[in-house]
Amino acid sequence: MKNKTLLFCSLLLLLISVSCNTGTYSGKTTNTPYAHYGNLFLPDLSNAVYDKGVWTFKNGILTANEDKVIFSDNEYENFTLELDFMNEPGANSGVLVYCSDRDNWIPNSVEIQITDDFSEKWANADPTWQCGAIFGHLAPTHSAVKEPGKWNHYRITCKGKNITVELNGDTVTMMDMSLWTSAKINPDGTKIPDWLSTPFSVLPTKGFIGLQGKHAGAKVYFKNINIKTSD
Repeated sequence: MKNKTLLFCSLLLLLISVSCNTGTYSGKTTNTPYAHYGNLFLPDLSNAVYDKGVWTFKNGILTANEDKVIFSDNEYENFTLELDFMNEPGANSGVLVYCSDRDNWIPNSVEIQITDDFSEKWANADPTWQCGAIFGHLAPTHSAVKEPGKWNHYRITCKGKNITVELNGDTVTMMDMSLWTSAKINPDGTKIPDWLSTPFSVLPTKGFIGLQGKHAGAKVYFKNINIKTSD
């Protein structure tokens, strides 16, 4: 088992290096245009709010060694966010949008889930905890995440109360936040986790954007993090 783990880590590092040099990922939408997009985070992270020593941005790859969130220093509304991510085995992370309180972000933001759904733990989890879900609220229509060690591509479009999530070129989640009038029960009757105490119908649709760090003992790697705003 130890040898297999070392082999996987070596292959993962090699893949990161190759991906960095090519600037591509292995998703369906490999020619995503960024001409009208701007970097969400600058290479020196001077426009980010984060814990020093936790997040690093090297050779175009952003990652964290602890379960801490990196946030934008600006608030955004009506935008499209594009990014690539790669899971380690067992990873659990997320993309946060519409965050109105960076110090108390859990009940005051919308989390688009990132998980390694090939791991037994997340494959058998509540569907609203799986990759592409709006965490705790809305499951993806189908699984579209790639195996650990492969790059995935997210396109997240937020326009008012409407959120659309595309994963590797497939639309997997569409939400109208105005339908989530309860903080306890989803419109389909399923239970919302107790710690998500703000109904989405009253959540502001302008806020900070964040990425969750090393959660569940596994890292997630990010690159090509770009944003375009609209009216």
